[in-house]
Amino acid sequence: MTATLERTAPAASSAAGRGGSTLTGTGSLVRFILRRDRVRLAVWTGSLVLFYAYFTAALGIMGETEGALQARGALMETPSGIVMGGPGYGVENYTVGAAMANEGTVWVVLALALMSILHVVRHTRAEEESSRSELVRAAPVGRHAPAVAAVATLVLVNAVIAVVSALAMTGVGGAEEMPLVDSLGMTVGSGLSAMVFGAIALVFCQLVEHGRGATGRSVAVFGLAFAIEVAGNLREVPGGSTLSWFSPIAWAQQTRAFVDLRWWPMALSVVAIVVLLVAASMLASRRDFGGGMIATRAGRPDARESLRGPLALAWLQQRTALLWSCLGLGLMWLASGTLIPEIGDMIGDLVVENPAMQAFFGGDTSQLEAAFLGAIMLYGALCAAAYAIVMGLRPKAEETTARAEVVLSAPVSRGRWLGAQLLVAGAGTVVLLAVGVYALWAGAASVGVTEPGLGTYTEVLVSYVPAVLIYLGLTAALFAWIPRATAAGWALLAYTFVIGMFGGLIEDLPEAARWISPFHWVPEPFVADFDAGSFAGLTAVAAGLLVLAFVGFRRRDLQST
Repeated sequence: MTATLERTAPAASSAAGRGGSTLTGTGSLVRFILRRDRVRLAVWTGSLVLFYAYFTAALGIMGETEGALQARGALMETPSGIVMGGPGYGVENYTVGAAMANEGTVWVVLALALMSILHVVRHTRAEEESSRSELVRAAPVGRHAPAVAAVATLVLVNAVIAVVSALAMTGVGGAEEMPLVDSLGMTVGSGLSAMVFGAIALVFCQLVEHGRGATGRSVAVFGLAFAIEVAGNLREVPGGSTLSWFSPIAWAQQTRAFVDLRWWPMALSVVAIVVLLVAASMLASRRDFGGGMIATRAGRPDARESLRGPLALAWLQQRTALLWSCLGLGLMWLASGTLIPEIGDMIGDLVVENPAMQAFFGGDTSQLEAAFLGAIMLYGALCAAAYAIVMGLRPKAEETTARAEVVLSAPVSRGRWLGAQLLVAGAGTVVLLAVGVYALWAGAASVGVTEPGLGTYTEVLVSYVPAVLIYLGLTAALFAWIPRATAAGWALLAYTFVIGMFGGLIEDLPEAARWISPFHWVPEPFVADFDAGSFAGLTAVAAGLLVLAFVGFRRRDLQST
């Protein structure tokens, strides 16, 4: 980093001498960010482009079966379909493009929003928190240059993803089925909606003093936007009600790509981004460097004895994320459980008549409730796995911000410190999974569905625990041995989602391709019995990855960048 700044300092110095603008050195910082994050950004770009391409291909294969897409369109008009998809444009004539826009937009915006939030916080507030930004600002670099450079690189990455993904969709699906202009409408609209949350993150970076706080609050805003979008879409089908327009997620959906393409809803995202960036600039001009507009609450003068040690530190760092995750997902799965009595009326006839629906839900209509529960359980397990990856990256964040170095300078061994972080992360993952399972049971019980019973739900929970912990183990092992490759955990999660949702629809998919997914080895929930062999095998893999993490972390040097 020092060498890079030394090479770029003359240009920045020259710019400063010409006027000393608050944007002095922006170009140098843009180049530095792109160089520093070239692997990270390449992984994000590649993963999203592959998602677009694979989802298009999977829907195209489904479309080869007569009536399959139309049956899927009918499913998207159900409450669960609206929650997981969108307002339902084009369901009366469900094409591959309409299915792509309806079912893929929310997930793409989610992924891009997370990327945008993490990118902005990483290159603004996190840099101030680690004092690296102070070194940069000691050179001829303007006050707003780091933030502008972060936003500029974010715009560039989103633009690349949008253009390449649109070309991939058109190339895989064909220009007739997936016109390039509509593909661009979907990808550009999704990118702009996601960037709204990146701009929100930049505002929070001016308000709070810590990167964790800025990230957590930004993700919470996304959760609120998702809830507003869902509530608005449920009130009026198809199209969504006025309420949904208060969510940036809905602005991407309202482009109506592949149905009746409209570009003007994207203007809402552009206006929101500009307003938020102006607000962030005004706040940045009025706050102290390294501080936030919201004063940090003073702590206790003396810590309780129970707060001594790395385990207590890890708990304090992770408890807020766990609380909000349990609350949000618990309410979602509780509501999903109340839909179980209606599932037979919603899709019973479709499953009997349509092979594609049989591949997804099974051909036995008496098992529809179990199949629906299994699909919801897959979503719940994926959410728990995502939480495991995020919390598994906590040690990396502690190391790069030099907080780990401070802790390890005390009489605390590396193994004890890493073990505390992973123990709290693993326990939180299991708690989050349990909240989802039992919230689903409570929702079903509240509408009179007593079978399967609580014991079966508990059995399903136990079956999924080691599979979910594999994601934590993989993330920890990558952090210990190859810190730059930790994004591979997200790649496995994306692969698991695609295989879990669409693997049954691809007739010639090799069986070995399913083996990569840890969830493949979990017995079919609410249908198959508990498999002690699979449980033991998954547990061994998770334990092996965690052991590998401890061995690797003891062998390598600490990093501070």
